[in-house]
Amino acid sequence: MTDFNDRVPFNLPYMTGKELYYIAEAHFNGRLAGDGPFTKRCHGWLENRTGCNRALLTHSCTAALEMAAILLDIQPGDEIIMPSYTFVSTANAFVLRGGVPVFVDIREDTLNLDERLIESAITSRTRAIVPVHYAGVACEMDAIMNVAGSHGLKVVEDAAQGVMATYKGRALGSIGDIGAYSFHETKNIICGEGGVLLVNDPSLVYRAEVLREKGTDRSRFFRGEIDKYTWQDIGSSFLPGELIAAFLWAQLEETQTITDKRLDIWTCYHELLAPLENAGYLRRPIVPDDCQHNAHMYYVLLASGIDRDRVLHYMKQAGVDALFHYVPLHSSPAGKSFGRLDGALKVTEFQSSRLIRLPLWIGLTKMQQSEVVQVLAAALHA
Repeated sequence: MTDFNDRVPFNLPYMTGKELYYIAEAHFNGRLAGDGPFTKRCHGWLENRTGCNRALLTHSCTAALEMAAILLDIQPGDEIIMPSYTFVSTANAFVLRGGVPVFVDIREDTLNLDERLIESAITSRTRAIVPVHYAGVACEMDAIMNVAGSHGLKVVEDAAQGVMATYKGRALGSIGDIGAYSFHETKNIICGEGGVLLVNDPSLVYRAEVLREKGTDRSRFFRGEIDKYTWQDIGSSFLPGELIAAFLWAQLEETQTITDKRLDIWTCYHELLAPLENAGYLRRPIVPDDCQHNAHMYYVLLASGIDRDRVLHYMKQAGVDALFHYVPLHSSPAGKSFGRLDGALKVTEFQSSRLIRLPLWIGLTKMQQSEVVQVLAAALHA
């Protein structure tokens, strides 16, 4: 067994160096609750970067998705079209409102929701489409928005992995009616736990503010638009504290640098793995020409017949922490109970069974990347 200090971990959180300074500043200013100066800076940056009508920090991307379900007034029995190959929060946010996830298959190339299958999944109960931008590579949003528009459906972009990624030059999360980012420790831009709701439909902005502030119009009060605030609607406490926002601001200031460094690591993997792909052992990620990804992850798809569990075990024993990813939701106990399938999800089941994610974090050296690839190659030949 390789010594822990010699291991290549799957992820290490990146710090810019200003996080503690800004947290100390928030502490010094005596502003610790949500929506203080650092929150406002984050909101402004996100609105300028994405072009959304309103950015609202939340304590997680899960919370942002739950807000989206409330904003769309999802009722028991309403159907929401989404991929099965995603994190549980994508579905859970709507199930909490009584919604029914309708699982549609993914594309073979990007592992994103197959836009060609959406229309046939629409019924009289369908209310929304939730595309998930896997690995920071955009779904085919023009086609999805066209289908949604022709059927009067809302679109919620689960862009948890999509900060700084674009589709035809537009920021992920800014194209649908609503978008959501994650700032979880495992994402590119982090604050430990955190997220943001991007409200693109201007008609939803006011209610989004009310929902986020426990169902009150407190935001209008603090802007001086009313002389007191009162209970207006359902809602909850979706705000992160100001210390979290201070940490996030240190990250947002360095987003381009962080993205560039990750892209360099991603590109190095892509070059190192070309021989294994050419030899037929695996397939590297595919990024369509219209998509600018953000190097959120680097994964490979093993060739049919290769035992993924054996490969992962070999890599772990050799000191490389590589991982599989989602267990498709439609195959889970809750997915079977709360959702339904539209068609056979053959691509989802095949691709999910052979995917391996490789270590990717800022500070990962080219020597370590070479080691990762060498260990993977040895595992494939073992």
